[in-house]
Amino acid sequence: MAVGIQSRVFARWLAPVLALLVVMQLTACGDKEPEQRKAFVDYLQNTVMRSGAKIPTLSEDQKQKFGNYAGDYAILVGFSQQLSKSLDASLTPALDQINQIRTAQDYMSKRDSLQQSVGALNLLGQQIQSAKSQADTSRAALKQPDDLKAVYNQVYDKIVTGPANALMPVIPTTASFVQDLVQVGDFLRTQGNQVSFNNNGVQFRTSQQATQYNTMMSNLVAKEQDLLNAQKTVASVTQ
Repeated sequence: MAVGIQSRVFARWLAPVLALLVVMQLTACGDKEPEQRKAFVDYLQNTVMRSGAKIPTLSEDQKQKFGNYAGDYAILVGFSQQLSKSLDASLTPALDQINQIRTAQDYMSKRDSLQQSVGALNLLGQQIQSAKSQADTSRAALKQPDDLKAVYNQVYDKIVTGPANALMPVIPTTASFVQDLVQVGDFLRTQGNQVSFNNNGVQFRTSQQATQYNTMMSNLVAKEQDLLNAQKTVASVTQ
């Protein structure tokens, strides 16, 4: 009987000690969060805020260093990568094609590829909005301490909100200009042997043809500044 009593007493004495050990272990695990948060904030301020639009992905060592906050960073990387992919498939090649038009004959030779660019540009706006909506939803679900949240919000504006808002008006501007180039190509094609090309210029047989062509050129010139502004915006967002 004495042994049984001693065992029960020992068990009662041991129980709070075990509970204390469990608490200490949980506390020790939780102590990593301030260190992880500090490392993540430092990375956002000194690396991401100083980098361009294409932010670097995390190494396995960095993921371990940031802990759960690596998931917060993944939201930024996901949007950045999706934006780059969408731009590379539409807006960037469209602007390149525009810059390649140097002679009157180029309007015809590049007409088909330009027409394809219009279709890709029409999808770009939807792609950007979808990527931003997904990022916004993921961001809203984050549980961040106030000090991290303040820094993260600045980075989010730089990587997600700012570029998305800047690019949306660029898309219709570029699409409109490209469509005008397509129309010039169509016009020249329909003229057949009624038009000739020499010295990078174009000659028509009738004044009516020349007037119609010159009107198209004037329209392009009027839109040129808007296009240049669009190109600057794209450059600032993608660099």
